[in-house]
Amino acid sequence: MSLLRLFVALLVSALPAFAAGYHDHLGLQLWSLRDTTKVSTTKALDLAAGFGFTEVETAGTGNLSTADFARELAARKLRAVAVHASYEALTKDIAQVIADAKTLGAKYVIVPWLPFDQAQGFTAQDAQRVAADFNAWGASCQAAGLKFGFHPHGFEFKAAADGVTPFDIIARETNPDLVVFEMDVFWVVLPGQDPVALLKKYSGRWHLMHVKDLRKGAVLGIHTGGAPPTDKVIVGDGQVDWPAVFAAAEKAGVKHYFIEDEGVQPLREIPLSVKYIKGLK
Repeated sequence: MSLLRLFVALLVSALPAFAAGYHDHLGLQLWSLRDTTKVSTTKALDLAAGFGFTEVETAGTGNLSTADFARELAARKLRAVAVHASYEALTKDIAQVIADAKTLGAKYVIVPWLPFDQAQGFTAQDAQRVAADFNAWGASCQAAGLKFGFHPHGFEFKAAADGVTPFDIIARETNPDLVVFEMDVFWVVLPGQDPVALLKKYSGRWHLMHVKDLRKGAVLGIHTGGAPPTDKVIVGDGQVDWPAVFAAAEKAGVKHYFIEDEGVQPLREIPLSVKYIKGLK
């Protein structure tokens, strides 16, 4: 090997392990463009492509059929890596959810929210019931060549007296070969969890991530699954230590990252979040 080739090889090997991950697979959760989608689904997709994204995660198909939505994605060279599907839709007709995901060319079917009694909270019994459903749905998705995943929303991290959270129960009682996880960093930090520790604790289970920051000064320890839009800020402007999170995410096996902007001015904030993330080394 020449000295130049040896130098290049050593240089590459010295780069942080996460260098290729979040830069090369930074996409957009299309819920970020929810207001535009209400006016024009195709305009929202134009914006996603115009921001420079090639990977997206869907949150419905707006006013288009699944097949039409797939064609509009392809026309803009957008790839639907994952689809969000409601718990209710999966309960009612998982075959249709799978068929739609395959039409869109997705690899993942993700449940983004769990129905629960707000007054009672999300209980250990709820977690056990959900885990059983997840194993069954995961098996169906696997048989169809898809991966099934779950996106916790904050209320799953309220610990019992023994320190165990409902999310811990879901993770323990689901088959890792059938059920993976999507971390939304905002909904991990808000209830008082450490995203780096959680990535390490369930390393290998986290395949996707929502990149979303929490306003500095926002009160933590909230387990309602809700927060005002003003608490959702430009990535890099909030409380999250993103270099540490991205490093831990790559080590834990996260494969796709999606900016999800639920703030007040997403069309202004999305490019600023991209700029910050792309600027990290």
